Amino acid sequence: MFTRILIANRGEIALRIIRACKELGIETVAVYSQADQHAPYLHLADKAICIGPANPGESYLNIPRIISAAEVGNVEAIHPGYGFLAENAHFAEICRSCKIEFIGPTVESMRSLGDKVAARKLAKKAGVRTVPGSEGAVPDEDTAVKMAAEIGYPVIIKAASGGGGRGMRVANNEATLRSSFRSAQTEAENAFKDGTLYLEKFIEQPRHVEVQVLADHFGNVVHLWERDCSLQRRHQKLIEESPCPILDDKSREEICTAAVKLAKTAKYTSAGTFEFLVDKRKKFYFIEANTRIQVEHPVTEMITGIDLLKWQIRIAAGEKLSLRQRDIQRNGYAIECRINAENPEKNFAPCPGKIEYFIAPGGFGVRFDSHAHAGYTISPYYDSLIGKLIVHQPTREEAIATMKRALKECQIGPIKTTIPAHLQILNHPDYVRNKVDTGFVERL
Repeated sequence: MFTRILIANRGEIALRIIRACKELGIETVAVYSQADQHAPYLHLADKAICIGPANPGESYLNIPRIISAAEVGNVEAIHPGYGFLAENAHFAEICRSCKIEFIGPTVESMRSLGDKVAARKLAKKAGVRTVPGSEGAVPDEDTAVKMAAEIGYPVIIKAASGGGGRGMRVANNEATLRSSFRSAQTEAENAFKDGTLYLEKFIEQPRHVEVQVLADHFGNVVHLWERDCSLQRRHQKLIEESPCPILDDKSREEICTAAVKLAKTAKYTSAGTFEFLVDKRKKFYFIEANTRIQVEHPVTEMITGIDLLKWQIRIAAGEKLSLRQRDIQRNGYAIECRINAENPEKNFAPCPGKIEYFIAPGGFGVRFDSHAHAGYTISPYYDSLIGKLIVHQPTREEAIATMKRALKECQIGPIKTTIPAHLQILNHPDYVRNKVDTGFVERL
């Protein structure tokens, strides 16, 4: 096991990693930008090192500064958390070339799964169904138009690199496709330094279902069941739940087995997530993989009782999985609401600023993962996540009731938050009756 780890991240996930390390008896080195210098979680780390100004490019995305901090901190490994450099294969390669373990998958599997075009090819090799689309990158508009005619409209343009909905456009006809192709390419180039695009058939009103896996360096791979992440705005998840309420036992087993096959084909190690679209007939299509811990990982932890962060660290340290598939049971129902500093009434516009009052919810079956507090300032430089509210109850109905109660208890202001939007969704009869899809929030 490692004796000291550097956490190359900030906020809620940095605190989550510090807590996991403390319970494993591992010392931690936290890095921070000047904007985060007063963050309370820094005092929980054994050492804290400033790596630059508020701008992420000069701090949390600056590889030389993070490596320098790791060398100063005399660490054996770096945990990237999620976001920033978590899925950057070049960063993982540099870490390992500096004799510092990167807590994540191999560089090879990161590259094969991180590029969506390569991931589609890998899925076909594994015998896992993908959404009909281009076999590889689409070089120009004319090729895109020709392919769209063969696939059939509507189609969706996607960036081969990155995520978060950037470089993604839906086109219902040729004119829209041509204009969308150019704008998607520009956005992808600006966001990921890679303007490569590919084309897929647009599945109308799908559910977004992802499967959590753990894989060690000895060829052992297990799944920890699925999460439904259909409630999104601008392709950013708002509410996640597990188990997926529309899957029956047969379809659940099939989609989880497909994720394990993909992980084995990619020779994947560490914690990872394989994402699928599920149509109205419960037919599923692989769309992408996330080679990191997910924001919504607590949903899985609550229904399985398994600490994913600890296992991610143990696997990186060379431990063998002691978990067996038959022993990983689902217990009850869990829901997570991402509470962001955003104004739902103004199309979820960011609402940075100082939190003057902060009352965290509690009670039976309630977990609140947050680094924020009264007096804390939400910075305009970073993601607007304030915290993740998770509830766990025996049934979905009970989980919804607990979540509504906990959301009303959660008092954060005067900045605007997504709490009113969460309550509106949870109270909507279509949500209660499971009649939702990835476009539900926009329609609402």
